[in-house]
Amino acid sequence: MQKQVSDASILNVEESKASERTVVVAWLPVGLFSDQVLAILVKSHFQDTKNKGGDVEDVVYPTRTKGVAYVIFKEKKVAENVIGEKKHHLVKKAGGIPLTVSHFSEKIFSSVNAILDLSVFLTQVTLESLVMDLKKKIPTLSFSPLELNGRISVGGSFLAIKRLKESLLLKASSLFEKNRNFTNEGRKCNRQSTQKSLQRSNKSLESLRTLVPETARTGETLVLDTDIFLYLKQKCEFYESTLKKYHILSQERMDGEITTVCLKNAEVGSQLNNAKHVKELIEKWSHALHFGLRKETFTLVGKENRKKRNIERACEQLRPKYLRVLINFYRTRIDIIGSSSDTYYFKKEVRKLIGQKVS
Repeated sequence: MQKQVSDASILNVEESKASERTVVVAWLPVGLFSDQVLAILVKSHFQDTKNKGGDVEDVVYPTRTKGVAYVIFKEKKVAENVIGEKKHHLVKKAGGIPLTVSHFSEKIFSSVNAILDLSVFLTQVTLESLVMDLKKKIPTLSFSPLELNGRISVGGSFLAIKRLKESLLLKASSLFEKNRNFTNEGRKCNRQSTQKSLQRSNKSLESLRTLVPETARTGETLVLDTDIFLYLKQKCEFYESTLKKYHILSQERMDGEITTVCLKNAEVGSQLNNAKHVKELIEKWSHALHFGLRKETFTLVGKENRKKRNIERACEQLRPKYLRVLINFYRTRIDIIGSSSDTYYFKKEVRKLIGQKVS
């Protein structure tokens, strides 16, 4: 019997001790096998001791996220061993399909929350209609009720949030161009009443201009998860070397969990498709990182200053040992970003160094 996992069932797993025995398996080959066959293959793979596996209590698949399954083992130790195994390949006889495995308690880069300020569109469109259009265009997103000040909270996968921001940038650019063309026509007609009306409209559209950076209007724009972007820039030589190789200037703007990167040719007369090509290369890398990276978080809120300092010192002490792990220090938390096995063992060593369990 197939299972469709719901938010409620995931929450039940997370809140129970079963979360310690649960791993998240991503990159399942959707389309190659039926859901039932995939669930059987996953169970068989993780029961095999050659893959550091053991007795499987349950496999939850299909889930609400395509290509992702939840495997619940009977013993916590088996789950830890499976995560410690760096490479997992499904159906080895067919050449092997690489999987990414992480602990259920780890924060996977699949969900993003953002607060949108739609008030900049207020004089151009009806906000309620705009929200309805966005819901139809990107049905996987969840929207909170629209506030009177034009703010609205949105949640969903990073890729869906990315589509949302690109849609809003395109909408803002379209309204600006439409207004500019209308302004030119108004000047030709030299109608005083029309000019006054357009002047009032232009004031509201000044804020729309800020949504579309100058670089974006003359180059290429891409939207990335901020954690993914920071890892790409600080831990992957690819980013800076690619910009240098193709003579591209980048303008980066971080807005919480979302970072907008605008790319523009640095040299006059350089090939026009350079910026577009670099955008495609960066998108491919970020997409791979999106599925390959995991994030662990040390919460500092509510802890004594001494305990906070101990956690910070432990992270700094382990930094040289884990060169592929990105450590981001914030006032309320410390984020650890890297591969599934690296982040798992990093957090485990921090706990050992400070002599206690850290949430």
